[in-house]
Amino acid sequence: MGFWNTVQIALRSLRKNRLRAALTILGVVIGIAAVTAMVSIGQSATSLVRGELEGLGTNVIIVMPKMMRRGGVQDSRSVSLTPGDAEAIRSECPSIAAASGLVGFANQLVYGGVNWQPKESYGVGIDYLMVRSWNIRLGGFFGEREVRSAEKVCVIGQTVVAKLFQTVNPIGETIRVGNIPFRVIGVLEAKGANMVGEDQDDLVLVPYTTVQKRIHGNQFKNVHAIMASARSSDLTGMATSEIRQLLRERHDIYPGRPADFEVQSTTEIASVLGVITGSMTAMLASIAAISLAVGGVGIMNIMLVSVTERTREIGIRMAVGARGGDILRQFLIEAVVLSVLGGAIGLAFGVAGSIGVITLINQWSPGTDWPVVVSFPAAVTAIIFSGLVGVFFGFYPARKASRMDPIDALRFE
Repeated sequence: MGFWNTVQIALRSLRKNRLRAALTILGVVIGIAAVTAMVSIGQSATSLVRGELEGLGTNVIIVMPKMMRRGGVQDSRSVSLTPGDAEAIRSECPSIAAASGLVGFANQLVYGGVNWQPKESYGVGIDYLMVRSWNIRLGGFFGEREVRSAEKVCVIGQTVVAKLFQTVNPIGETIRVGNIPFRVIGVLEAKGANMVGEDQDDLVLVPYTTVQKRIHGNQFKNVHAIMASARSSDLTGMATSEIRQLLRERHDIYPGRPADFEVQSTTEIASVLGVITGSMTAMLASIAAISLAVGGVGIMNIMLVSVTERTREIGIRMAVGARGGDILRQFLIEAVVLSVLGGAIGLAFGVAGSIGVITLINQWSPGTDWPVVVSFPAAVTAIIFSGLVGVFFGFYPARKASRMDPIDALRFE
């Protein structure tokens, strides 16, 4: 008997028992839908994290002071990063393209009769925007002269513009930071919210020397952090090593002694988060795959029942010349058709479910923007895997049917 004749017989048999076929594939539908949804949501989370880290800047490396403890007491003198360290990183590390010190402060901004407390207020160097891959929308950024002379100038984000100035052009206007007047010289392009929903545009930037001398009003020259950018993603690891070596030399830290700083790159953070999200996705997909195995067992059970019900049919087919291989192919084709059909339906439900879940997350968490990620390779793998489930769980019933004795089959009641 030809292969296509066997396929037609198998499909005709499935059409005669539509309800049973539908119930048979239900387990496969649930399994494939669950696996597809879990993988898609996991990939969406990974893509979100990667996008947020890219939004932080290009190949960013963050240097933080390490607060040392002496006798159980935190020693603030160990906060030893300086603007000179930032300058040395920029000029002496070949793999570094830009570097800027960072000094935080917290003061209300006042314009006319309106007050506003921005979420982020930083004193920074001239390379800060280059490190963050951030552009100016209006006006300009302060330069070396303003930093050197601690000028009272500032650059503000879009949220600050909306809160203080509304329809007024802020360039050239004077705002008070605490009680100190600052002239607005630039407005940043909008960046939007980060992955935890915090507004990145609610900030003000001033020269770090201005923060140290005029806002903090002290003689300490330390900075709270240093942000640097590697020349390329391939050089991030080398740039990190160069920074560690340079700062150990500048801080007189001998080999074997703990450093008074910590260096991390967004590449390292992304790889750690990638491992976490990948592990969670694999775990959830493994749990969801259990239902796929249950669906395969369901196919085997129904096929065994079908073999028993169609014993006389099998006997008649063998009596008129069908061979065991023909019977084996017929039942295998039925099992594969059921599982692949279930896989296709499950794939559609899984994609729809992942889109629905991501849409709900974006609605419940204003400011977050989870991307919808549907992996084509994962979809193809799901269909192929569902077909393999049909072959695996359908082989035993098909083999049992192909080994029936025609005479015994014809006598079966």
